[in-house]
Amino acid sequence: MGYLLIAAAVFIGDFFVKRHMDKKYAKNVVHARCRGRILIEKYYNRGAALNFLQKRPGVLRVIHTALMIFAAAICYVLLKTPGRGLAKTGMALLLGGGLSNLYDRYTKGYVVDYFRINAGPKRFRNIIFNLSDFCIFIGAFVAAGSGGKE
Repeated sequence: MGYLLIAAAVFIGDFFVKRHMDKKYAKNVVHARCRGRILIEKYYNRGAALNFLQKRPGVLRVIHTALMIFAAAICYVLLKTPGRGLAKTGMALLLGGGLSNLYDRYTKGYVVDYFRINAGPKRFRNIIFNLSDFCIFIGAFVAAGSGGKE
């Protein structure tokens, strides 16, 4: 049950941050934070990562839906399996983040992204993220890296 709460917390948390961004920030206006290392910028991403399939939103929605059904099936199997806490935590993060972005795709036609990291290699500085994106990445990394361990 706790793992479902993790997924719900990610979904709800990102939902409210995205809602705040839509109400309080103008699109494509940059606000520097943390001495310019974090940039707050509302961006409507009609594609997947790096605008992949942005010109084919219907195809992207189908792919995203299929991936979330697959992730939910894995979560279901894992939740019925004793142990595997790391894999369950990772999948809960991935599922919560993925469903949050999928909800945006169905209700708005795009995903609301809102911050960039202004550090590291130049090619990564223009990528705009949201909380769900980080949960998806961390969740996938934790789940895949758990390798059946507790």
